[in-house]
Amino acid sequence: MDLSYWEIKSWLTNIDFTIVGSGIVGLSCALNLKEHFPKANILVLEKGMLPQGASTKNAGFACFGSLSEVLEDLKSHTEAEVLELVKKRVAGLQLLRQTLGDKTINYQELGGYELFIEENDLLEQCLSKKTYINKLLKPIFENDVFSTKPNDFKFQNVKNQYIFNQFEGQIDTGKMMAALTQLALKKEIRILNNITVRGFSEDTNTVKIKTNTFEFSTSKLLIATNGFASELLEEDVKPARAQVLITRPIKNLHIKGTFHLDKGYYYFRNIDNRILLGGGRHLDFKGEETTEFNQTALIQNKLETLLKTIILPEMNYEIDFRWSGIMGVGSRIDNYRKLSGQKKAVVKQLSNHVFCGVRLGGMGIAIGSLVGKELADLISE
Repeated sequence: MDLSYWEIKSWLTNIDFTIVGSGIVGLSCALNLKEHFPKANILVLEKGMLPQGASTKNAGFACFGSLSEVLEDLKSHTEAEVLELVKKRVAGLQLLRQTLGDKTINYQELGGYELFIEENDLLEQCLSKKTYINKLLKPIFENDVFSTKPNDFKFQNVKNQYIFNQFEGQIDTGKMMAALTQLALKKEIRILNNITVRGFSEDTNTVKIKTNTFEFSTSKLLIATNGFASELLEEDVKPARAQVLITRPIKNLHIKGTFHLDKGYYYFRNIDNRILLGGGRHLDFKGEETTEFNQTALIQNKLETLLKTIILPEMNYEIDFRWSGIMGVGSRIDNYRKLSGQKKAVVKQLSNHVFCGVRLGGMGIAIGSLVGKELADLISE
């Protein structure tokens, strides 16, 4: 692509910081860099028309882990590591809310519910550990996090008791990313869309970046591509596709809150009198380890079955939209190994002028703002 003198001069000259990825992490990083270095020229490169990956495609859960997820994490992490994970998620959510405001992102703390299928004993396992987990998390919340509630929403084919998390909330993902983008532009942070970074090389003072349309140099390069990190980095980050569907508006919808099922592998919520439902990655871990945006019959059929048999069994509804997002996760635990710390985000300096903040593990809403800040702090230290 031939660029004019004006384009090169205004957008690609004297760039202090280049950030790859305009999602939650990338824009949060850019905003924090602008605070540290008000006169810096900051450029954000985004491969999609909108932030690719998960930032505009997630379910909008302002959560930090259901009871069964916390128990599952304890199988491969120490108590201290799990406590640190939850602390970061809580701090990240607080930072996001402070940065944009609850009204802007339509934050609602309606509580989170964990449902349990009748055929297994997961509920009993969770109840036996509820007091222990509440005690573990009390230093963070200063109150019991998990309690029980009856099946007031009348879901079918699940046990007649939920585990309730009083601190869980939900946001409007689109409003969040639109607000972050507008805030970045207001701070004179430049964002270029439809630009794919093909590679980079480093010399003594600069990083040379090659994209699908042009090449240029920057003083510092910060990579915030999460699920696409393996295309540029050699870190323990694998793509993990999450498939989602949403119904058309349902009259007199009585379901309010965020809901987890099967150790969090399925999740649903209310939004604009609709039900948004996603998950099912565990049905085909290998197949969903992809950067391709698509849906599969295996998972979409399962999601529809859950709607029909558990969530909306006696209601008329229609599916309005389906989509997928790409998360970044660590190595999956199997029966032969336990990888302690693999859920921790990777925020580090890779070389003299290259840094990364990736592997959000499906908790982008919770920790994205904090990871972006930590990434910027690496440079300001």
